[in-house]
Amino acid sequence: MGLVLAGLAAFLYVRLDRDLNSILDQGLRASADHVAALVQEADSGLLQEGASRRSLVEAEENFAQVIDARGTIVDATPLVAGQQLISQQLLARARAETVLLERVMLPGFAEPVRLLATPVDAQDQRLVVVVGAALDDRDGALASLRAQLVVGGPVVFVLAALAGYLLAGAALRPVEAMRRRAAEISASTPGQRLPVPPGRDELSRLGETLNDMLARLEAAFARERRFVADASHELRTPLASLKTELELALMRTRRPEELEAAVRSAAEETDRLSQLAEDLLVLARADQGELPLRPSLCDVDELLGRVAERFGRRARDAAREVELRGDLGLSVTCDPLRLEQALANLVENALRHGGGRILLEAERNDERIELHVLDEGEGFPPSFLPKAFEPFSRADEARGRGGAGLGLAIVDVVARAHGGSAHAENRDGGGTDVWLSLPVTR
Repeated sequence: MGLVLAGLAAFLYVRLDRDLNSILDQGLRASADHVAALVQEADSGLLQEGASRRSLVEAEENFAQVIDARGTIVDATPLVAGQQLISQQLLARARAETVLLERVMLPGFAEPVRLLATPVDAQDQRLVVVVGAALDDRDGALASLRAQLVVGGPVVFVLAALAGYLLAGAALRPVEAMRRRAAEISASTPGQRLPVPPGRDELSRLGETLNDMLARLEAAFARERRFVADASHELRTPLASLKTELELALMRTRRPEELEAAVRSAAEETDRLSQLAEDLLVLARADQGELPLRPSLCDVDELLGRVAERFGRRARDAAREVELRGDLGLSVTCDPLRLEQALANLVENALRHGGGRILLEAERNDERIELHVLDEGEGFPPSFLPKAFEPFSRADEARGRGGAGLGLAIVDVVARAHGGSAHAENRDGGGTDVWLSLPVTR
């Protein structure tokens, strides 16, 4: 603000100085033209009439002088009648062109004067008309402006700085309010939001964006807390079973058959723990965007065939069938191990929770390959479908039955890692249809 005010003051001072000089020069030119006209109207080289001499100029602060080529004063106003206003060098120059002199000190004048010398042809010779004006009025006006700037400038500066400070404080007050509220928000105080100023400006948009971010963070924290709680619950069950089996085996002397059965049961629980840990690791890597993939061009028929062969024996033992159908000759760019893992989870769910025949179907839909796993069971409860692919979500909320609820979540993770998506719906004739939609190439 100080630099702005100083620049403005300098501009005003220079502009006033130029304007006053311009006005002064215009007056001098008018006076010179008036004197030149009087000289041209005279009958001789001298202005013999006193009235003519007095009429050279009319303003008291102005004066004039007529000089011939030899430097002789032909005529002059009383103030300068006894002295030549310009030197011989300037006189020679003035006989060729108009000369303007700034701030000349003359005897008898307390203040500097401004002179204008211009040639005039009269009475068969070239004369030089010199007119001048005192600069006291101009200097007085500039001095008055300087005084006003020196006195008023600091006052204006203080007022402007105070107004700027108050305005900046008012503009930043919402920021301070948001800062204080942000300092109070923590994971233990969910639901709090930053105050948003009423205006539709950058600060209000910033507040809305930060509140949206807080909502996303709260949702992420809630998912993490639920994930940890569910994981802890799921890990607790096999660990408790494993501990019980081992404690029972050590309570008294056992026959070899009983010890073998206890070890087999403990091994099953260990396998369950290992699979659960592997599933949790897959989900954790997917949340961090680091699920490793080794993509290659895979034959879809061969991939589905391996999955069907893997579960064929279990299906026959359960008096069920695993069949293949759909388009032949399809291929897709994928990680075959990850995609087989996802399809195996779907077939496992169909064997464990579904009924009837299990169909593995592949079809092409525009630029996407859809891999379906269908069964003929009772289908999903309608309330389960919107959250089917969330971790630890199960159609049967009783935790004592079934797996950990991670199978469909891993299917969704694998599909998204391949640039696709996972879907589930109930079939019209009964049963479920769960499928992965993958791009043909990625």
